[in-house]
Amino acid sequence: MSHPIIIDTHQHAWDLDRVAYPWLTPDFGPIARTYLPSELEPQLKLAGVTATVMVQSANSYADTEYMFEQAEQYPWIIGVVGWVPLLYPDVAGRALERYARNPLFRGVRHLIHNEANPRWLLQERVIESLKLLAKRGLTFDIVATLPEHMECIPVLSEKIPDLKMVIDHLGQPPVATRELGRWGDDLKAAAANPNVYAKISGLGTTTGNWEGWTAEDIKPYVHYALATFGADRCMCGGDWPVSVLAGGYVKAWTAYRAILDELSPAEQAAVYSQTALRFYGLRLPTA
Repeated sequence: MSHPIIIDTHQHAWDLDRVAYPWLTPDFGPIARTYLPSELEPQLKLAGVTATVMVQSANSYADTEYMFEQAEQYPWIIGVVGWVPLLYPDVAGRALERYARNPLFRGVRHLIHNEANPRWLLQERVIESLKLLAKRGLTFDIVATLPEHMECIPVLSEKIPDLKMVIDHLGQPPVATRELGRWGDDLKAAAANPNVYAKISGLGTTTGNWEGWTAEDIKPYVHYALATFGADRCMCGGDWPVSVLAGGYVKAWTAYRAILDELSPAEQAAVYSQTALRFYGLRLPTA
């Protein structure tokens, strides 16, 4: 079988000398330092990854500008998910206009899991800003770590049905408990809107066994996501450098590939690249 095209839809980088990351405190251990794309580059080949989408790590313009700068230097970064102040629709609209001049700008994310209000997304002003994304055909990444975050998705679907959303890290499935539970119901409810997608990423850190986790631990959750959304609405991401906490980037991709390589060729093509190309409106790098 020929080598598949693989798009890593969830890659970060952070430069602590350039940008402030308030959440990145010393208790995050090995990831509480600068991580540049140059450090990821040699690992891409080992993981079999063709190209990546770089996703925001801070609720700031500085982080987005930094990502644009990195994407200019590394042709394998083919999309940027940035940040705009969603609480201020007028300001957000002007920022979107400015960012739209960069063809690599594909969507927005906000660190909602760091907000005190788990229903932060349902504020009227935030919804007004998200409507601007939908109008421009831009995407929204949802970093859901609580059931309350997941419960916001069907509400947003009702209010902005044409907003393309993707659930980062499958919304933190309860891998450590080996059950589907409430998460399973929430994922199914989110999937009712055909414009909601799922990102198979960041699962190593959900296992509760950062050193010894294997593909078998996460397999039931990946299969459930595929059954719930279909391969045409699933994509995959290595979540570097957060994945360093759970054995590293290559380990993450080795586990995902062990599971996904069992799919049919058409399903593999969807999850590895086609879904991402379509959802984010990406173009593969020219050789």
